[in-house]
Amino acid sequence: MQEPKIEETAPIVLHFMMKKRVYFYTYGCQMNVHDSEKMLGMLTEGGYAAAAVPEDADLIVFNTCAIREKAEQKFFSQLGRTKLLKRRNQDLKIAVAGCIAQENKAGIFKRAPFVDFLLGPQNIHKIHDVVSGEGQCTAFEDSVDIVPGPANPKRGDRFRAWVSIMQGCNNFCSYCIVPYTRGREVSRPTAGIVDEIRRLRDGGYREVTLLGQNVNSYRSDVDFTGLLKKVDAVGIDRVRFVTSHPRDISTDLIRVMADLPSICEHLHLPIQSGSDRILNLMNRGYSYSKYLDKVHFLRDTIPGISITADVIAGFPGETEEDHRATLKALSEIEFDGIFAFKYSPRRGTKACDMGGHLAEQVKAERLNDILLLQEEITLRKNKLLEGSMQEILIEGRSESDIELLSGRTRTNKIVTIADTGEKEGALVSVSIERARLHSLEGRNVATAGGSTQIIQ
Repeated sequence: MQEPKIEETAPIVLHFMMKKRVYFYTYGCQMNVHDSEKMLGMLTEGGYAAAAVPEDADLIVFNTCAIREKAEQKFFSQLGRTKLLKRRNQDLKIAVAGCIAQENKAGIFKRAPFVDFLLGPQNIHKIHDVVSGEGQCTAFEDSVDIVPGPANPKRGDRFRAWVSIMQGCNNFCSYCIVPYTRGREVSRPTAGIVDEIRRLRDGGYREVTLLGQNVNSYRSDVDFTGLLKKVDAVGIDRVRFVTSHPRDISTDLIRVMADLPSICEHLHLPIQSGSDRILNLMNRGYSYSKYLDKVHFLRDTIPGISITADVIAGFPGETEEDHRATLKALSEIEFDGIFAFKYSPRRGTKACDMGGHLAEQVKAERLNDILLLQEEITLRKNKLLEGSMQEILIEGRSESDIELLSGRTRTNKIVTIADTGEKEGALVSVSIERARLHSLEGRNVATAGGSTQIIQ
């Protein structure tokens, strides 16, 4: 056989050696995580490869979150450290994407002139064009449609996937910057969503999470209940969705959740406060009693459902009585878990200009009250699961003990089990032996019954 000529192979080797590498820092919500997956997919199609560490990158992308001051501080702190990398490597390029970029725009160039590129969350599809430009380039155009991402986003998981169904928000809660950074609500056509989930199913994915700032507001050729029916018909094992707004979750939606076998028995339903006065100041559009009615209907219709929520401590004007109303609400509802935060002023929102802002110490003390009470509730509710059988999706090694496997129930509770050979992505039945605050300990049915039951 004739040996290949050098000139035929050299261009291939040269192309490989010259491939640029990109590293992502991602902050904030699941939407941002998926946006980073999309941008990495687009850059990969354009000739980039993922860098393992920022020191190896030709391009560093910060995908930012502006919803709370803490996330903003984390970003600017890391951005400052990255300046040192650029001093060592003048060819390194730095891009800032996401909500902080949209909120600050050219202000970031003034604060950090070593940044090269800026693009808002509605413009992530332009990432390759932006980073291919000369000088400091930006992309902040408002989009009236959801621009499709790459056919193959670089997903961070091989068995669970994020799927965007809409973008933006029309609710204008008085504390929230999202409508100003992500724009008005725009729903993605149903056919594209169903096709994406079908391809994920065919690729071996077992679970999808539908993403939107307020999924209950989804409107295309069908409403959100209609979309769930179409997604369930695809035949993927598990379907989740975030985030739901209490005002918009309907009895029809709850009944559909109960009827469709793929819809997981878990709902994240932010309450924010137990005080009607504070809920009104927040412009949430519901009272505590209305919220409680929906919780009761959820639990009556979907027995065993896990309900989680967001809570804000120390909203402007919040009195001790308002705070006690929130603690009372937590005790009455008994959420499975909560995400609780101190109120964080966001420039441009109505709450930022309200009177009655509380001292940081007061907000911290109230947040501590909330977290301590919820810890008691969460542990008590987890204890009720001891002795039960649960289906878990194996996600990989436990973060706390690499000798154990970790999986998640349909109700979104983390379970660790001994490694008896289950593969990542398997659906396994386990017996819950012990409950802890943040996770459950399970025993694979192989231990009790002689063979592992993997649900195919």
